[in-house]
Amino acid sequence: MKITQHSAVSIHYRLSNAKGELIEDSFEGEPMLYLHGAENMIPGLESQLEGKVAGDKLEVSVSAENGYGPYHDGLKQEVPLSAFGDIQDIVPGMRFIAETEMGQRPVQVKEVKDDIVVVDGNHPLAGQSLTFDVEVLDVREATAEEIAHGHIHAHGGCGSEGGHEHSHEGGCCGGSDHEHSHEGGCCSDKHDEPAKEGCDGNGGCGCRH
Repeated sequence: MKITQHSAVSIHYRLSNAKGELIEDSFEGEPMLYLHGAENMIPGLESQLEGKVAGDKLEVSVSAENGYGPYHDGLKQEVPLSAFGDIQDIVPGMRFIAETEMGQRPVQVKEVKDDIVVVDGNHPLAGQSLTFDVEVLDVREATAEEIAHGHIHAHGGCGSEGGHEHSHEGGCCGGSDHEHSHEGGCCSDKHDEPAKEGCDGNGGCGCRH
């Protein structure tokens, strides 16, 4: 069957940046399973998968506008180290959930300098043009429950890590937000790992254990 609205789709992919550098390769592991038309996938890739069938292979170039959007300098800010309370050993790469005027937003620690922590709320692939080499492995109709929940369930197909919402830090899925993020990858950025900390958007953070 063809990939259409509410199809459960299994794909393998290679994700590269504009320099041709490989960011992620699912061919070395498990395929990714996603629900088509449920904003599980960045629009620039999802639109190109529409109508494809199992066995199809394609290369897709995605602009930043149709991927993770432009890079916003305002989402990078300095937060006092003291605002992190009893959280120890703050190091670059750590992620927290920030409480902002726009609601919760994942941020990543970019730099720690003396009493200041530089955090960035941009998606790691924001502002970048991306290329995906994709192979469609399987297409089936999603169940009513999967459609209602907006994602594929563990036993609903052959997805990565049991078919759960397979989201990564960078890659092809999710309009802009998702869960179970990883560095570099094919899914959305609605992140993430369990929140340890929340920033209030005014330079302060509130611990979330």
